[in-house]
Amino acid sequence: MSDAETADISELLQLSSFQGKFDITEFVGSVSEKLITQSKTDNGPFDPKPFIRRFETVVDKLITVRKEIQTKTEQMEKNVRVTEREYSKKMVDLGKQFEGVGSSFTGMEGRMNQVSSTAVRIGDQLETVHIERQRAQAAYDLIDYYNQFSKGDTSKLDTLRKEGRAGRRQVAVILRRLITVAKEVDLPSADNTRESIEKYCEKFEKEMLNLFDRCYRKGDPKMMHHCAQTLLEFNGGASCVQVYVNQHDFFINNVRDIKPEEDIVLWRLIPDPDASPPKSELGLTELFAEIRATVDTEAQIVKAVFPNPPMVMQVFLQRVFAQSIQQHMEQLLHKGAEVSELAYLRVLQLVHFQTSLLVDDLKSHELPNLSPRTPYEATEFRRSMTGSAPVAMTGSAAIGSMLETSMEELFVPYIEGQRYLERESKNLEFQYSALLSSFSRYHKSHKAKSSMFDRMVDRIGAATVTTGTSGTASVQAAAALMRFGGINTDRHAEKNLEEPVRDEDGILSVEVAEKMLKWHAEAIGRSVELSSPNDVPKNTFILLKVLAHTIGTLYIEEAIETAETKIDAADNKAEPSLQHMSLLRAVDLICHLWQQYFNTALLPLASSSVTVRREIVMFNTQWINRLESVANRLLQRVADVLVSWLALQLTKQKRNDFKPRNDDESFARVNTEPCIACCDTLEKVKDATNESLSGKNKEVFLTEVGVAFHSLLLEHLRKFPVNAAGGLMLAKDIKSYQDIIGSFGISSLNERFEFIRQLGNVFLIQPDILKSYITENYLGRIDSSLLKPYLSLRSDWGQFEKGFNDLEAGVEEVSTGSGFKERFGRLSLMMKDLENLKVEGLSMGIPTIPTSFVGGFSIPTRHFGSSS
Repeated sequence: MSDAETADISELLQLSSFQGKFDITEFVGSVSEKLITQSKTDNGPFDPKPFIRRFETVVDKLITVRKEIQTKTEQMEKNVRVTEREYSKKMVDLGKQFEGVGSSFTGMEGRMNQVSSTAVRIGDQLETVHIERQRAQAAYDLIDYYNQFSKGDTSKLDTLRKEGRAGRRQVAVILRRLITVAKEVDLPSADNTRESIEKYCEKFEKEMLNLFDRCYRKGDPKMMHHCAQTLLEFNGGASCVQVYVNQHDFFINNVRDIKPEEDIVLWRLIPDPDASPPKSELGLTELFAEIRATVDTEAQIVKAVFPNPPMVMQVFLQRVFAQSIQQHMEQLLHKGAEVSELAYLRVLQLVHFQTSLLVDDLKSHELPNLSPRTPYEATEFRRSMTGSAPVAMTGSAAIGSMLETSMEELFVPYIEGQRYLERESKNLEFQYSALLSSFSRYHKSHKAKSSMFDRMVDRIGAATVTTGTSGTASVQAAAALMRFGGINTDRHAEKNLEEPVRDEDGILSVEVAEKMLKWHAEAIGRSVELSSPNDVPKNTFILLKVLAHTIGTLYIEEAIETAETKIDAADNKAEPSLQHMSLLRAVDLICHLWQQYFNTALLPLASSSVTVRREIVMFNTQWINRLESVANRLLQRVADVLVSWLALQLTKQKRNDFKPRNDDESFARVNTEPCIACCDTLEKVKDATNESLSGKNKEVFLTEVGVAFHSLLLEHLRKFPVNAAGGLMLAKDIKSYQDIIGSFGISSLNERFEFIRQLGNVFLIQPDILKSYITENYLGRIDSSLLKPYLSLRSDWGQFEKGFNDLEAGVEEVSTGSGFKERFGRLSLMMKDLENLKVEGLSMGIPTIPTSFVGGFSIPTRHFGSSS
């Protein structure tokens, strides 16, 4: 192998070739690259010997390199072990050294703590000594100044006072302490000395106030601050604040000789209960806008001038409420009271609403506390000011709480106790009375007409008034009778002076009820606005009682009582009026409206008090039940009158209506006159009921009328003989009855009148099939002996009576045999099926309507306006 090849192999076997990413394929290729090139250039066969020699040489070299690397590795591992032992030894030595340093620092820290504790104690002692020295020096100075005052010498204080701002502040502190000491000294000449000190203090205070006033007029905030700070050190600064507030342009300008422009639109609409309550008033809006602007400006000035801004702003705002706002509020309320009670209450709510907005806006002007003092200054100041004018040391929330208090005090004279609620109740009663005046006069007059005694009094009174002083014997007798009975003879004349009542005035109107609820809602809103949260449930209950008395007693019950009076006074022989049923529709709608208003507006207001909520729910339920009872009573009276009228019409049936002699004339008539009258009445009842009642109320009323008429017909059919032609007339009458009752749409009535139709057919059926007919359908469920009174009215009854009696005898024989129990069981089952028809035995008398409906007139709990 040549030297060049050896050099190439040595270069490939460098350690750098095996470091990093080593690829064995690439390494073999690098070793045999030149041999491969050389082999390709030779034309002879492939010779592997050069490759073998080359790889053998490379392997030998690699073994050598591996041994060298292994030797170096073993040497380096040995060196590392030696180094690690030395390092561990050094770390142990360093750890011991660090422990020694830590112990030294711990000892040093303990000694430093001892020194610092000693220094703190020394500092406290020095501060105590310093304070005592200051007190001793101050006491010495006070004694010296006191002795000078006792001698009448004030030159030292005068000199100190002329030394500028610092001198004046020092004089203020000295005088404050001197006046405190002078009050405690008890010596023979102490009174004279105290008078001298007080005079000097007054002189000093006047000078500082004059200086403050001059600086205020010049607009020098720095000197104003100095004066305010000096007077604060002197006596709390109350006099300075009063001067600032009293001379403020806002309070001087608000004392106006010229009255502000009147809000004409407001005073024109405010007494109208149908108009919306006003939310603002021109004069009040201008005043509050001026207050907002003034406070915005003054907050900056006060903050820059006074060392205690919160106290100054409190005094300023208290003056605003006590003077400006209260004065304008009293003027508005006085004028509102002159207009009407409603105007007074609306003005009160308006002012309260606007004032609450003003308070919310003014709460944003929170100012910082007093400037900080040294502990000694603060202690001395509080001690020296004990018993003198209070100093405002409040936090940032002081202005907010003061504003709330001022607003409460502003309205206390008007809403204290039950004063406001009494006026609110009185106003509601007055409004309702005015609204229902024509309504009340109408019903009062119609009730009076129903009394025979009142009609007699009216006639006698009319006689005495119309004849005047004619002097006739009849007039004198009438006047004497009036005097003897204690009757006012001027009553008729007073009635003539009143406006005449119209029928429209007495109608129960949903619109009027809505108006009353609207007025009541406004009163509730005022109550929530003006009352404390704890009083809202109680006040809501009180106002609900006013509403219930008006709508329930004075409106609904009044109308129903008048309707009952008219029913009682009506002529029994005249067709009854169904106009009273329209009243029930109005009652239903008004009660639904009331219930909806109660659940939506009133009940949530009482939720904060469990007791009041329970009471108010019970009260409302009792009133609703009471109105249902009154409406049920009226409906019962209407039903009684209708049944009586139907019975009267049936009594007009002629004896031979169903036994005519002239068949042609009989067939010419469609129905008999009583049938036509009853059908007309029932048609009117159906129409009136559909218009006035709904749901269960409608079904109950029509059922009662239908059941009563059914009983009347059962009794009616027992009274008149019927021939073949009359049977047809009777069938047509019954068909008319059945059709009109069927139009009611009540299935139980349809079954009853189907029974009437089948009963009427017994007058049409041929005698030979009559026996089988009466044992079928509804008639088959009735004992044949109960049908005999009807069958005996047939004109041909005498021809087959004996055969019918033989049938009855056969039935009796069967009943005594073994099939009796089976027959009796079948009959019992049939009677049970007919129990709902209430025909257990065809009553011989006219059944009376129950004293109250089954279920009665009810107002279901549903949303107003929904269909039943």
